Amino acid sequence: MNVAILKERRAGETRVAASPDMVKKLVAMSVAVAVEKGAGVAAGVPDTAFAEAGARIASDVADALDAADLVLKVRRPMSAGEGEVDELSMIPDGATLVGLLNPLVETGQWDAYAPKGLTVLAMELVPRISRAQSMDALSSQANLAGYKAVLDACIYYKRAMPLMMTAAGTLAPARVLILGAGVAGLQAIATARRLGAVVSAFDVRPAVKEQVESLGATFVEVEGASADAETKAGYAREMDEDYKRRQSVAIHEALKKADICITTAQIPGKPSPRLITAQMVMDMKPGSVIVDLAAEGGGNCEMTQPDKVVSVEGRTLVGFTNMASRIATDASQLYARNLLNLVQPFIDKESGALALDFEDAVIEGCCAMRDGRLVHPTLTAQQGG
Repeated sequence: MNVAILKERRAGETRVAASPDMVKKLVAMSVAVAVEKGAGVAAGVPDTAFAEAGARIASDVADALDAADLVLKVRRPMSAGEGEVDELSMIPDGATLVGLLNPLVETGQWDAYAPKGLTVLAMELVPRISRAQSMDALSSQANLAGYKAVLDACIYYKRAMPLMMTAAGTLAPARVLILGAGVAGLQAIATARRLGAVVSAFDVRPAVKEQVESLGATFVEVEGASADAETKAGYAREMDEDYKRRQSVAIHEALKKADICITTAQIPGKPSPRLITAQMVMDMKPGSVIVDLAAEGGGNCEMTQPDKVVSVEGRTLVGFTNMASRIATDASQLYARNLLNLVQPFIDKESGALALDFEDAVIEGCCAMRDGRLVHPTLTAQQGG
């Protein structure tokens, strides 16, 4: 089998869909790996590291994709009109494409893949079952995003995070509010606590209260919260208007006391829920900071501007999208492990050939397209077929 690793070309994307360790393991399984020249540079991985692991360094994208059976990407391939290089046109017909493809939003991509007969595995669709935890790219990347969000908050917050008792006086610890206690939120809680902040957190799912408190944070509760606030996939469910009203009051009161707020609430395939209004921002303390991890979906704060840091009368709003790319070396390493764990069980150890089992729960769950035909129930329903 020939595996192609391409340089990511979408704006702001610095990760790479491979690591030297991953390449070494694939090569040991009789798999030929071609890495496009410079693919890992932005993630701190030079071509020499891939070459020493056994990869062939391809001179350009066409060379990397020549005779490729499996194409591993971070973001979906560039197509005609999107940039200087039309990656999609160079992917061999019948190949398998794996990546973070944003399948619920970028719905037009399927029409482009169909004529080429591609089989497409979307990493966002990997089912949340115990066996697939090591393949869950959303979790691995969100974990790092939550960590990085706290560090970014520290940069823009003009005070110290921990309690400091000095000869010149005592500095009170920062009060940090986390909105959303999923993977990113829990990591943000842990990181802020390690830095000495006093942390509180809110989530629509009462079931996460124990996790929040186990990390040393206070759980912000909303009266009448429903135990049925979590989907089968483990995501927060969109709540009714009455709950949203009570939720808004609770968040507003918590924000008045906070120095830093990190928002992480996202609903797959839908705009990010609006949790913070402009009035709530203005009621925060001067010098306070909001880091909006949901900026790519429109933001949890109505004043967030994607990929911008804005100041509004002394309150700073940080709206970086693709936060994992801001810690690209580790993000790439974890993502590469997710990819390897997904495909490795289906590689013949002697011949190196890939034989996906479409009845396997993991493959069935993340397979968006098979031989050019859209097969995932959620996606076919979305397309009206």
